Amino acid sequence: MTMLRITAAFFLIFALQDNVFAADAQKGETLAKRWCASCHIVSPDQQQGTAQAPPFSAVASRSDFNETTIAYFLLTPHPRMPDMNMSRSEAADLAAYIKLQR
Repeated sequence: MTMLRITAAFFLIFALQDNVFAADAQKGETLAKRWCASCHIVSPDQQQGTAQAPPFSAVASRSDFNETTIAYFLLTPHPRMPDMNMSRSEAADLAAYIKLQR
């Protein structure tokens, strides 16, 4: 196999993996409404959250917002946030949903 074919095969494999493991914002919405809505305002139609937790729209609108960083943040327990024991795909789905709240 030539180097060009090996490189093309390598990129094809990674391109397919991205599609297989792409975050699902619809699943993220379900998770947000189940786990996050008691503290955060997770959607425009939600009327109430708590003063201690920012609305998802505020998180998504930050100039330094990064979907990957938010997903990793969600995987790490924090004192003011309960450990939801999420999988990586759940954290990615939730981060994708938060991104849509801009």
